[in-house]
Amino acid sequence: MEDKNIMNLGTTTVGIVCKEGIVLASDKRATAGNLIADRRTQKIYQIADEMVVTMAGNASDAQLLIKIIKAQLKLDFLKIGKPLTVKETANLLAGMVYGNLRKMSMMPGVTHFILGGRDKDGFHLYDLFPDGTVTKYPDYVSSGSGSVTAYGVLETLYKNDLSVNEGIKLVIKSINASIHRDNYSGDGIEVITITKEGVKKAYNKELDYEL
Repeated sequence: MEDKNIMNLGTTTVGIVCKEGIVLASDKRATAGNLIADRRTQKIYQIADEMVVTMAGNASDAQLLIKIIKAQLKLDFLKIGKPLTVKETANLLAGMVYGNLRKMSMMPGVTHFILGGRDKDGFHLYDLFPDGTVTKYPDYVSSGSGSVTAYGVLETLYKNDLSVNEGIKLVIKSINASIHRDNYSGDGIEVITITKEGVKKAYNKELDYEL
């Protein structure tokens, strides 16, 4: 039986590749069954100096895996003296996702991450599907319950030569479209950029519902 008190991230997250970097975005709503449990949920986390993930799925599992991967990346840096590449990090986190889903539990540990980052080989965007599949995208990817709507916007407006500023506007449009159509997405938009200047918060706005 489903536990209605468990917080889930029915959500919309988006990642796109631009000329000068990666842009990641998410809404801010977390739900427990049909209840809006939190209107200010953080769904984008920096896990290394130049790597960021968005999360969807069961909030407790996703948050725990993020803590573990952050700690593991620090340990690996101390062991080998250099940071892991984005590809290595994607495979490491995907292995955790795979194992988490298949462990014995009263509640399936369903998590879905989008990983964006920069290393010596450039900028990279990966989708880490709930079954542990790793897919690299040269353009854009979306996850969560509102992703179908977000994809409609992305497929219509995405161009290969987008600037980061244009990318910011595009992800805001895609998340906003999902907020209007998906009951489990809403309450605000956060946007993070990864460029040669590092990781920066480019946009963070909560929706005002007061009359």
